[in-house]
Amino acid sequence: MQPIQPETYGVPRTAPVPAQRSAAPTGGFAVVDVETTGLGRSDRVISAGVYRLDPDGDVIDHWYTLVNPGRDPGPVWIHGLTAELLSAAPTFAQVADEFADRLRGRVLVAHNALFDWNMISREFSRAGLHAPVEQRLCTMVLSRDLRLPLPNGKLASLAAHFGVQQRHAHNALDDARVLAEAFRPSLHLARDGGVPLPLQNCVAVTDLGEEEPATPGRSTWTGATYRQSKKRLPCPYPNPGRWEDGKPLVQGMRVAITGDTATDREVLEDRAVEAGLHVATSVSRLTSLLVTNEPDSWSGKARKARDVGTPVVGEDAFLQLLREVAPHPGA
Repeated sequence: MQPIQPETYGVPRTAPVPAQRSAAPTGGFAVVDVETTGLGRSDRVISAGVYRLDPDGDVIDHWYTLVNPGRDPGPVWIHGLTAELLSAAPTFAQVADEFADRLRGRVLVAHNALFDWNMISREFSRAGLHAPVEQRLCTMVLSRDLRLPLPNGKLASLAAHFGVQQRHAHNALDDARVLAEAFRPSLHLARDGGVPLPLQNCVAVTDLGEEEPATPGRSTWTGATYRQSKKRLPCPYPNPGRWEDGKPLVQGMRVAITGDTATDREVLEDRAVEAGLHVATSVSRLTSLLVTNEPDSWSGKARKARDVGTPVVGEDAFLQLLREVAPHPGA
């Protein structure tokens, strides 16, 4: 991968704005990709690319910047951004205003948008600011809703489906370009087919994590991909059944969490495990409770909960329930 050189920091490259073909319900889109030092809540953004699109998905302009994270850059073998290269880059606080201008009034579009949103929201919080984003759209979810015949959820597969050429994988600007070019036909397919856009409300992240290097077991890097991993001991209590409104949670209940939360997801899961609950990665008829701030969202867990009648509560209510979890009847 050939990183874009520092002299392009914050410099927009403007393309002619095509005539709008039809009225649209949004102020346009900001297609975003960020490269980061890792996947934990203490990890930092090291580069960002943004393509601004009009409501029809046509490109208005694009912008790119490297970001000095003030720490080890993480997996250089993936993103190609060395500590030496980043040492001359601006901090996030120094580019935050320009970044905000690129996002303001637009739907944030990203591939695995929850991850990008969480990383961006934390960076704005560290700078004492609020990311001016109200809604996001995940192209992985949109691809699923459109029933595109993709072999997997990778950006490369979406790009190949629409004949978009990737030039520098894991380069924030090129990944944003690829996604912008693939999003435009996806947007038109959704409109032509009457498929609602899977818009999600964005909840600002306030739990920033400890400012320390990632530790083994929290972020695992394998080859050209990475994932956050945390092994948990099995819940020692059998599932007592579904939660009932007005009653306490009971040790052993299976709890799933989906969507944005103001409390870091890992923190919520840790608290649930400490209380004797089983944290489930999916929703089924056996799930006791789904925690989400967006019960009507298009997430797979929320849809399944609606299908099978799983009780749903918001984050605040869940935190209240965690204060008094009843012991398992067989304990």
